[in-house]
Amino acid sequence: MSVILYSTEGCHLCEQAHKLLLTVGVEPQIVDIAFDDELFSRYGVTIPVVHIENSELNWPFNLQQLQQWLENNGITYHS
Repeated sequence: MSVILYSTEGCHLCEQAHKLLLTVGVEPQIVDIAFDDELFSRYGVTIPVVHIENSELNWPFNLQQLQQWLENNGITYHS
């Protein structure tokens, strides 16, 4: 299962979300919404957003919330 991080360059919140994912050993596919009008329209004011299949975790979230969300979506992570 692929974990996607919707973000854009220069977004400090996106960098924080990426670091949280790396902390639990998840290397997400990073999708920059700036290059896709549909994604920009959908996520322009809500990034960072972590996406797995049909589930999304919107910012703000902390490490514990991320871990719980990953578990609920069947993603194994390292604590």
